[in-house]
Amino acid sequence: MNKRFASFAALGLSSVLMLTACGDDGGNGLADGPEEEEGAGGGEINIALIPWEEDIAATNMWKVLLEEKGYDVTVTDLDVAPVFQGAANGDVDLFLDTWLPVTHADYWEEYGDQLEDLGAWYDNAKLTLAVPTYMEDVDSIEDLPDAAGDLDNRIVGIESGSGLVRVTREEAMPGYGLDEDFELIESSTSAMLAELDSAYQEEEPIVVTLWRPHIAYSQYDLKDLEDPEGHMGDAETVHSIGREGFAEDFPEVAEWLGEFTMTDEELGDLEVMTLEEYEDDPEEGARQWLSENPEFVERTLGEAAEGVEF
Repeated sequence: MNKRFASFAALGLSSVLMLTACGDDGGNGLADGPEEEEGAGGGEINIALIPWEEDIAATNMWKVLLEEKGYDVTVTDLDVAPVFQGAANGDVDLFLDTWLPVTHADYWEEYGDQLEDLGAWYDNAKLTLAVPTYMEDVDSIEDLPDAAGDLDNRIVGIESGSGLVRVTREEAMPGYGLDEDFELIESSTSAMLAELDSAYQEEEPIVVTLWRPHIAYSQYDLKDLEDPEGHMGDAETVHSIGREGFAEDFPEVAEWLGEFTMTDEELGDLEVMTLEEYEDDPEEGARQWLSENPEFVERTLGEAAEGVEF
């Protein structure tokens, strides 16, 4: 993984967003709303982003796509909880990486009646515990207790507020009796990936919380541990969500998001382009991917794709 993102405390989120994301808007905060006539096309859209690879890829792709169609797009880097609070408060307009029905269930239950589900765009999302394939004797989560010593009694996790950590801590660990043998390290996605990379280079044992889709599967030879009891949950769908009133303010964009879908191959290629080949400029990576995939643009934008070039 490349750059990481600062987390914002949920308390006082509105004021934080106004200070960090308003840009050169003459002193107007996000809460003031867009200044243009969105319904006629164009306008200001603030997209929240968390440091999950598919979100980085999809968000940069939509930023490039919307700017090509005349929208003024700001991307605000946030932690998971502030994303949902900010969208519910109307401080951010859009978030492209809501996992349902399990991973973000708590947030959806708390804030869902203040949000708009704009459609599911990916239907093969999966939370996993993963190990390198050179750990030949560990194929299932049930095998972990026997390998606890080799693993230093650690499961390396990501952000404490993430659904992945919650499911691992509250479902998988007690469900498989890992509580006594393991500590779940709650850190960050970047820290988890750094530990994975270090262990992998030395061929040392490690188990990490991971998810599909993820670019790590193309970078390392990994295997998802079997989950015979199903405690990590079934495959989920990834949704785009908007603040209340988003579809009314941006009907054109809401329609495009309703048509937005990606296959495993498309998303994998987009992640490679934005996170590897153009690591220092993911927007340019997204632009290159869009230029190579005109059928995606036509499928998503419909008639509005006419004349769009990257």
